[in-house]
Order: sequence, then structure tokens, then C-alpha cells
Amino acid sequence: MFRGVSIVNLDAKGRLAIPAKHRERLQETCGSHLVITVDRDRCLLLYPEPEWEIIERKFAALPALDPTARSLQRLYVGNAQDVDVDAQGRILIPQYLRDFATLDKRVAFVGQGIKFELWDEDAWTSRNEAALNDAAIGDLAQANGLGSLTL
Repeated sequence: MFRGVSIVNLDAKGRLAIPAKHRERLQETCGSHLVITVDRDRCLLLYPEPEWEIIERKFAALPALDPTARSLQRLYVGNAQDVDVDAQGRILIPQYLRDFATLDKRVAFVGQGIKFELWDEDAWTSRNEAALNDAAIGDLAQANGLGSLTL
């Protein structure tokens, strides 16, 4: 499981160093073969290839004539790119994906269990501030039995 946030720098060529604490685990789980795609929240999602293949099969199983299913397939699968970790522990993020997520220099590399989210640092900070003030999060927690969870 991947967790935690690291702020990393994107270089001028669009390369991003995978935080050292995740490199060995990625090597073990996927031989450093990753898949990156867009997310509706305007961040990027980075999956170890075996995890992405599970998701891709689920997208492929959606009804081909359903317009919403096709839109989801186009968004997530259509924008997916294979990336490999190089000898220096970096990945190259294609320009169109950097543009999509407005990644410029400082990137929040956020562990989310089986995947990572890549956020522009300022967008990540704003998203966290909004979540702290979102009453709906408490309602959702209560509705899903998380109200008694001790953190």
C-alpha cells in the first residue's frame, strides 16, 4: 500500500523523481512499469501496471453502447500512457498530461493505497483546505459507518 505525500520537483524535460521510499516497492510489484492517466479532479493517477490492468479490464467490461461508459473509457483508458522508471528513479510525464493537471515545477506525489495521485502543489494545498471545511465529508463518514472510527 502506498501512503503519504511527498513534494517533488518536475524538471524542465517533464521528468519526475519517484520518492525513494516507494521505489523498492514499485520494483517488487511491477518491475517499475507504471501507467499514468488523467482524473476528473484535474490531477494525474499513477498505477503499478498490474493494478492498472485490473482497472482496464473493468472498463472493457462496461456496456459498449452506453454513452456514459464510453465517455469513462475514453477519459481514463484513452489518456493512459505506459511509463517506466529510469535508472535515476524518474518517470517522464508526457506534455499533454502535465498540461491537463497544470503540473509546472512542484508536484505533490500522494500515495492512495494501490495508486498515486500527482497534483500541482498549490492545487493539492487548496484541495486539502477545502476538505477540512467540507461538512459533506462528515455526513459521508456517518452514512458509511465511519462515525465511530477513532483516528
